[in-house]
Amino acid sequence: MLTLPLYNDAGKEIESIKLDAAVFDGKINTPSIYQAINAFRANQRMGLAATKTRGEVSGGGRKPWKQKGTGRARVGSTRSPLWRHGGVIFGPHPRDFSYPLPKKIKLLALKSSLNVKANENNLILIDDFNIEKPKTKEALKIFRNLKIECGGKKIKTKVLLLLKKENKNLILALRNLNFLHFNIATDTYAYEILAHKKIVITKEALKDLTARLSALKSKNGPSDKES
Repeated sequence: MLTLPLYNDAGKEIESIKLDAAVFDGKINTPSIYQAINAFRANQRMGLAATKTRGEVSGGGRKPWKQKGTGRARVGSTRSPLWRHGGVIFGPHPRDFSYPLPKKIKLLALKSSLNVKANENNLILIDDFNIEKPKTKEALKIFRNLKIECGGKKIKTKVLLLLKKENKNLILALRNLNFLHFNIATDTYAYEILAHKKIVITKEALKDLTARLSALKSKNGPSDKES
């Protein structure tokens, strides 16, 4: 059973938390991560690339010359794809690239991504993340207390903060930190976890996330082969 230290806002370890063995079992299912990331990136595509066929290009209504007797090739329109300013034969058209992914695969990918961060020691537990005033420097102080490299002109560490719930003060304080993204723990997904170096999660948010994933049974889903 994996045990992680629990820190307070001052960066001091206050206790140790035993993680749920059903979720944090150390197993990484690479195929599910691959499918989840591909599906997420496909769903983000706008699919707006478009070209015009010969029927959509402006002009070309008159036949350039008569069919026979000129000694030249037969042409029905000046907007033929073979002509300059003509249409495109097999060009792209607006389309939807998104496709659904089974819920079990998404949950298994999320579980595996969390195990990746736990195995790398990049999962940080904090008792609570509360600030009295909507001040960015107060939020930044907490991250520095946790010894996360942040600040300066260059982003040193990309951090994802997972919360049980958001409030107005937190949103105002966190939105100006360019190294940070934050989300509700029950709404997070595999791509978001893997796109950040450090994952900071509150104690209550971890309970919600564990409850969401603990119902996943590996024997009912894809194989849990370690990569």
